[in-house]
Amino acid sequence: MLLELRAENYIVVDQATIAFGPGLNLLTGETGAGKSILIDALGLLLGEKASAEIVRHGADRATVACVFEATPGALAILEANGLDATGEEIILRREISSAGKGRVFVNNQPATVAVLHALAPELALVHAQSDALGAFDQAQQRILLDRSAGIATDSVAATFAAWQALRERLTALSSDEQDRLRMADLWSFQAREIEQAQLEAGEEETLLAEKRVLANSEKLYAAALGAHDVLYESSTSAEVALRAGLKQMEELLRFDPRWEEAVQQLTAARATVGDLGMQAREFAEKIQSSPERLDAIEDRLALLDRLKRKYGASIAEVIAYGEQVRGKLEEIENRDQLLAGLTAQVAEAAKQYIAAAQALTKQRTAAATRLAKRAESEINQLAMKARFEVEVTAQQEEPHWTAHGWDSVAYRIATNPGEPLKPLDKIASGGEMSRVLLALKVSVESASAAAKSKRKAPLPRTLVFDEIDIGIGGSAAEAVGQKLKTLAGGQQVLCITHLPQIAAFADRHFSIEKQTQAGRTHTAIRQLTDAERRQEIARMLSGAQITDTSLKHAEQMLKTSRKL
Repeated sequence: MLLELRAENYIVVDQATIAFGPGLNLLTGETGAGKSILIDALGLLLGEKASAEIVRHGADRATVACVFEATPGALAILEANGLDATGEEIILRREISSAGKGRVFVNNQPATVAVLHALAPELALVHAQSDALGAFDQAQQRILLDRSAGIATDSVAATFAAWQALRERLTALSSDEQDRLRMADLWSFQAREIEQAQLEAGEEETLLAEKRVLANSEKLYAAALGAHDVLYESSTSAEVALRAGLKQMEELLRFDPRWEEAVQQLTAARATVGDLGMQAREFAEKIQSSPERLDAIEDRLALLDRLKRKYGASIAEVIAYGEQVRGKLEEIENRDQLLAGLTAQVAEAAKQYIAAAQALTKQRTAAATRLAKRAESEINQLAMKARFEVEVTAQQEEPHWTAHGWDSVAYRIATNPGEPLKPLDKIASGGEMSRVLLALKVSVESASAAAKSKRKAPLPRTLVFDEIDIGIGGSAAEAVGQKLKTLAGGQQVLCITHLPQIAAFADRHFSIEKQTQAGRTHTAIRQLTDAERRQEIARMLSGAQITDTSLKHAEQMLKTSRKL
């Protein structure tokens, strides 16, 4: 549930905070007061695109923020993105500078717009004024149907990906045969050159170490003999000094047992020095000044360097490239066998996709019947006499195969008795369009809630409707209000409306007012008391001049709405 929405220096809003509650939260006000601005602010916090134009004139930056109750799904998204996923609330904040640069924060930690996009379906669904039913393409209609029944397409997507990958490999092997044969000579040369080099992993490092020894053999010989002399051989060597010291320590030990450990340490040190001296001498004896071996190493390193420039940044990459070109040559040599094997694999993958797609079609067909029945009932409760149908067509030809199946989903409606069913975009009346939109949204959300409750999955907490009541009035408007009230019984609903028939059903009623102070326009927001609600609904009924009749009418509307 959305708990709070705050905006600062946002368009005509200098500073405003609005605290929402459960049930139906309605926002009303004069045209141009800034009602939709607040919904747009929420859209920014759900990942919509921002621009410098939203910054209030004269301000350095605009800030929008909100607080949602946390859901398990939202917390999982935060954890997956390395953000704090503890607590019962999720705080979203977005700052946009007058230069157009923006920053995103989630729970006061830097985040990205992509995180807001990921969180949006878990926290709120915004049905904006611009959501015309005619704009629902095939993809959107399919997504709504799947949502209504909680249909997952993971299985179809996996089989489609496997089939597509195999088919692309088969196509690549089958096509461009002339080019592949032309490349075979180059691949043969490359494979032969790499093979003849008899490369070994790690040999370059070994050769470089040996080269350093051979190139500095005289210095190494002198250093090794010098070390042997200083440690062991000379009359002033470390071994001689340690031996003399050990003798004195042993004399001390004869009279005082505390020196036992010191004698042991000195004995070990003398042995270590002796070993090191002998190792230095043995190293010196093995050093050979071999110009021939040095030349051979330099030639080998030059060969390795040439191969790396052609085939990879390291010897390991050169070896891997050699294996790759040998594989390509084997493909050419065994092309017919590979083609036959790939063809069989593609056929098997297609078989698995067909089975998954058929199962998905069956799910959608059953869901379409349920959604059509539910939507038709909802539509006709909004002062209409319509027939509604959801048509699922399985387009089984390969060009129609996709990761979400092969089904074409179309919504059709007849808004008057005796008329044929038509696509949604053929509805002429804007009022009918708005009512069908609301009924369809209610149908999808209620069906989705039923499907999720069976799986014990959490519901989206907040539904937002921005002026979807445009073009309706009278009994239809009252029916829309009742529908919103019913929908709000299961989850939080935010709605902007111009109709008093709808405003009367609010659990919380907020007034958006535009004021002018010191030559600047300000937008103020406040929650109305019961008395103020009566005044506001009377204003919506009669305009600027509130009459006793409109006040009585408003009171009657409020009493009627409380009976639901």
